[in-house]
Amino acid sequence: MMEWTETVRTAVAALNARRMRSLLTMLGILIGIAAVMLTVGLGQGAQAQITSQINSLGSNMIIVTPSSSTSSGGFRGGGGTVSTLTTADAAMLADPAIAPDIAAVAPTSSVSGSLQSSSTTWTSTVVGTVPDWQSVRARTLGSGRFFTTDEVNASANVAVIGSETATELFDTGSPVGQTVSINGQSFTVIGVLASAGSSLSSNEDDTVVVPITTFASRLSTSSSATSVSSIYLEGKDADSLSAAYQQVKTALLSSHQVTSDTADFTVSTQASLVETATSVTGVLTLLLGGVAGISLLVGGIGVMNIMLVSVSERVREIGLRKALGATPGVIRRQFLVEAGILGILGGLVGVGLGFAGAAILTPVLSIPVTISAPATLIALVVSLGIGIAAGVYPASRAAKLAPIDALRSE
Repeated sequence: MMEWTETVRTAVAALNARRMRSLLTMLGILIGIAAVMLTVGLGQGAQAQITSQINSLGSNMIIVTPSSSTSSGGFRGGGGTVSTLTTADAAMLADPAIAPDIAAVAPTSSVSGSLQSSSTTWTSTVVGTVPDWQSVRARTLGSGRFFTTDEVNASANVAVIGSETATELFDTGSPVGQTVSINGQSFTVIGVLASAGSSLSSNEDDTVVVPITTFASRLSTSSSATSVSSIYLEGKDADSLSAAYQQVKTALLSSHQVTSDTADFTVSTQASLVETATSVTGVLTLLLGGVAGISLLVGGIGVMNIMLVSVSERVREIGLRKALGATPGVIRRQFLVEAGILGILGGLVGVGLGFAGAAILTPVLSIPVTISAPATLIALVVSLGIGIAAGVYPASRAAKLAPIDALRSE
């Protein structure tokens, strides 16, 4: 223990004597550690945010969207080029005899709508759907109520608006009971949705929801009154979600008279969406982490270079210590400890820089940069390992110096 204590003390003194050079040597390691931590943290934060956004769409949700379509001439269009879903598909999937593991079905269509209140004009997404949309999408009301089945059947001009839409259109007072014009059509606001934030590429708080029949007759740009842009379905529970997925896919394949290879629709679950998003962000994180890791390699080369210079400068010191009885193991340990100290100090400063960068980038990018305790520990171990690995060759060279040759050097 005394030998190790003396070795560490001597190593610290040697590094302190060349303070500026030691700081510059650590620079490569600390930048590399900080870059890797921020890259991995950003990737993990993005994955968590995407997963949260997908889960916020609703519980146990299945989404059916139009896929590519084949024309009579055999030409195949891109995904979503033609709306291949209808309200009849939604009604079929709501039948317990066909899809017993489906709890609720909500066909939807949407357009960009020009909204106008008494004093404000605003553009928002207008969604036509059914009352079950609220359950399937797990949305709650901040005030007022949602429209009913009777209002859907009567094609009533009623609307439920998002919290941000309400703020933009109505500066004072409750929006409930007030009138808003949507693409020139007058609607009565009957409810305001509670805030849900952003979901994937859309702002869930800036929306207007109206009965699907009203949408089809007064707001839709589609030539077909029965076509819908998507169908949201809610499984009875998480355990039966896989069975519900198969029931939906089988029923639609049969109804559309297509096979899996020629299907004109796509069925997705939350699990598949999360898996796809995680795969994409994982690859990006790996690539960016690899680029950031190059700076760690450069930092390690810098440590090795400086340690070789240190060996060259301290040849007489090494010869004198050997002449006084120091073994090659002691000399080797001396330089390995110096390299290790450079590595661990660079790692500590890099970790601190990583935490500071995470605190700065999170509000700037609006993406949480997640730096975990295991990642921090791994970063410190890696920095120590790089320092020691970079010091192996210089330490071996120092240990192999013959005392007489070292003492005769100038």
